[in-house]
Amino acid sequence: MPILRVKEIRDMSAEDRRKRLQELQTELVRLKTMIKAGGAIENPARVRELRKTIARILTIEGEPASSKKEEQKKQKKKEGKKKA
Repeated sequence: MPILRVKEIRDMSAEDRRKRLQELQTELVRLKTMIKAGGAIENPARVRELRKTIARILTIEGEPASSKKEEQKKQKKKEGKKKA
């Protein structure tokens, strides 16, 4: 089960997403350090879930920027067709 669902991430403010992202990255680094040091972690699947949740947050953070770029490309194509 995911740590944070996509709907929950989208409902967060940008500030909350950045804060949560920082917390998750810190926890992931701590767990990786424990593994490298030769210690056994309580829940090995937690590392995978952290990585996936971090990726979800980063993907959602990047969505508005990428959708604006796509709209600009579509506008340019329309303008090019009108001129021709």
